[in-house]
Amino acid sequence: QVQLVESGGGSVQPGGSLRLSCAASGSIISINHMGWYRQAPGKERELVAVSTIGVGGRTDYADSAKGRFAISRDNAKNTIYLEMNNLKTEGTATYYCYAFVQAGASRRGSHWDDCWGQGTQVTVST
Repeated sequence: QVQLVESGGGSVQPGGSLRLSCAASGSIISINHMGWYRQAPGKERELVAVSTIGVGGRTDYADSAKGRFAISRDNAKNTIYLEMNNLKTEGTATYYCYAFVQAGASRRGSHWDDCWGQGTQVTVST
């Protein structure tokens, strides 16, 4: 019922930049928060950054992302972006968009779901 579609992954040299996009669509009534996780080969999925939607919303970053990554949002389009600068080789991973979504045809009978995108690959290498 709710789809998250990511784009913007690719290959970049260390020190380079990439911008990821994630658009949510479907039977969305509201979104509480959206963010990004990543999973490197042989490792568990980890939080990169998450942003709470709405007035007074805040964004929290993993220590590895602070100062180099930035989330921005287009709430009208249910879209979130991740600007990644000064990428390091340890940033090589599949990046997944995440959203906590109130879904349904109407508020009555709606439900909250954890939604994930299909993932987009980011490779940082010389």
